[in-house]
Amino acid sequence: MRVVPGRQAWSRLWEALRPIDPYRSVKAALGALVIGSVIITTLLVFVAVHSDTELRIITVFSIIASLLITQFVAHGLSAPLDEMTEVTQAMAHGDYTRRVRAAERRDEFGDLATAFNRMAADLEAVDTHRKELVANVSHELRTPIAALRAVLENVVDGVSQADPETMRVALRQTQRLGRLVEQLLDLSRLDNGVVPLHAKSFEVWPYLAGILKEASMARSAASDARSGARSRKDVHLNLDVFPSDLTAHADAERLHQVVANLIDNAIKHSPQHGRVTVRARRGEGRQSLELEVLDEGPGIPEAERYKVFERFNRGGPTPSGPGADGGTGLGLAIARWAVDLHGGRIRVAESPRGCRIKVSLPGQPQGPGLT
Repeated sequence: MRVVPGRQAWSRLWEALRPIDPYRSVKAALGALVIGSVIITTLLVFVAVHSDTELRIITVFSIIASLLITQFVAHGLSAPLDEMTEVTQAMAHGDYTRRVRAAERRDEFGDLATAFNRMAADLEAVDTHRKELVANVSHELRTPIAALRAVLENVVDGVSQADPETMRVALRQTQRLGRLVEQLLDLSRLDNGVVPLHAKSFEVWPYLAGILKEASMARSAASDARSGARSRKDVHLNLDVFPSDLTAHADAERLHQVVANLIDNAIKHSPQHGRVTVRARRGEGRQSLELEVLDEGPGIPEAERYKVFERFNRGGPTPSGPGADGGTGLGLAIARWAVDLHGGRIRVAESPRGCRIKVSLPGQPQGPGLT
């Protein structure tokens, strides 16, 4: 829409007059109170001089009028503070849903009320996140603990023998507990900002090949018929790096978390005999890296893509087929954290089939950087 120059100039003039607008400035309102009281008193004195009314009566009326005007203005100025006090007391008792209505005002109290409401919304979001975190962690811990307890009770009661197969079931649940605790520790370090970044140059092909080999070995070790989860040996892992001598500059340990979590997530959501492809290309900067992990699963609906990297979010439909193994929902959150540490970007990209996660790392900084 085209803005008329005259209207734009008038808007700037109106904004410049804010200090003397009684509705947009507390100082102006107090000044208007004094001026109004003086004018009323002067008019009443003028009436007394030109009439038979006694000066004493005029003085009484002048005082009453001044007090009424002062009370009216004082009420308008103190009402937002009283409301903020009431809302603050409610927040002290755990009610973060209350808001201050004075945000509609145009003066300094309106600005203060707007900032106050923004702070209340942030506190409400933090409180909601805290409650969700406690509930989600409790739920995630309960499942492997219950399974491990059932296995041990069966061994103690003589229902099953402590043979290697039974012990593998117990080991699987302890490993799941260990992964959850390790992920929670990573997130705690993220919140506290105590994780250093040690970036260095490395060759991409052997680095990614080692991660894929670890993923294959982990799938073989996780195969257990009595654990209720099916082995994903049917999923094929493919590595595509171009050029073959591609190098990158990043923290190898943190990038390992990213790639391993993305591969694990892709395997879980892959169909039987599906393919997971890890693709690496050179980025725009020096030793920058464009990394993609693609699968052939159901994909992520566009409406859900903005929250797949949130904590305890499993990224679209929860796998109920061959990949259903009760993930913690923390893998993608940790991947985003590690990418953010590098100053990079991770996102869900468009793909004709399945899901395509794209990671962009800036590479080696031009000036003094991390080592």
